[in-house]
Amino acid sequence: MATHSMTAFLRHSPTAQAAYHDLVSMLLDDTVSDIRGAPVSRERNGRQYWYDRYRIGQHIQERYLGEDSPEIHQRLEKHHLLKEKSDDRRHERARLVRLLRSERFLGVDGATGSLVAALARTGAFRLGGVLVGTNAFRLYEGELGLRLKLDQLAMTNDIDIASFEKLSFAIGETVLPSIDEALADLDFDPAPSLDREKIWRWRQARSETLVEFLTPSFDEEETLRDLPALGVSAQSLHFLNYLIADPIHAAAVYRDGILVRVPRPERFAIHKLIVADRRREGPDSLKARKDLAQSQLLVAVLAQDRPTDLHEAYQDALSRGPQWRQRIERSLKRIPETDALLKGAG
Repeated sequence: MATHSMTAFLRHSPTAQAAYHDLVSMLLDDTVSDIRGAPVSRERNGRQYWYDRYRIGQHIQERYLGEDSPEIHQRLEKHHLLKEKSDDRRHERARLVRLLRSERFLGVDGATGSLVAALARTGAFRLGGVLVGTNAFRLYEGELGLRLKLDQLAMTNDIDIASFEKLSFAIGETVLPSIDEALADLDFDPAPSLDREKIWRWRQARSETLVEFLTPSFDEEETLRDLPALGVSAQSLHFLNYLIADPIHAAAVYRDGILVRVPRPERFAIHKLIVADRRREGPDSLKARKDLAQSQLLVAVLAQDRPTDLHEAYQDALSRGPQWRQRIERSLKRIPETDALLKGAG
């Protein structure tokens, strides 16, 4: 049965959208404002990565800054100036967050915000982690200027973080403090796993909130894999490589802003069609309807705002093989309006 139409959507004001993008930009400035030594680049697996190289006593340390891009070049060129004005930027970020709340941004609730902030302090997002799931979806409020409603969020405090295994090995740095220590401070305990030596999820007893780590599976089986940079294991999943390729930066509207990374919205929209089909039968059927609803909304917005991006993401997924096409088409049969938008995009 088809879900109800979600093509009607509300927008935030131009003032709110400008404030959000200013907040993201200022948070990105902060990624280079605390450079202690000299920025250097390293080639790993055919890609260039930037590090802050500094001395502590007789030892040379390197802190991962990010993958090479024109944007990081611009920030590295002015990192001395950014360092001098870090306090001013913090106050300005707080002002932007207040403005966004006055413009009725939903942002994130206190429990989720404190959890995301704790993970950000470890370096989880800086070291390759990508926020996925509903908590990533709600951050498209700022990226796309959407005025989200609570019923569109299918509220959850659960946090899902995904990362590529090869990137995690390439970075050459590990989160500090450890994920386990950061979560223990918030009363999370490791959840039992079939492999007792691999911990990939944590549960908070008082709220039943889960934090889970995921990674793409390129094998027939979806096994547990290690993510050295994050110091955790992760459940590998098929189709996840498509979702987290080329993620974007986003700001969680909490305190004076938290910099995270989320999937590109067009990839999120298409990936939700695949996930919904995987969940279409059994105990996860309610989650499948939520997946379709989120995909519907994003496709409606992107077909209007970013049709080329949407078309390219759709064609990319279809080109990956018959299983990908089959899952996408089965979901689209349930939401014919979205099917028509996707086939008309581009």
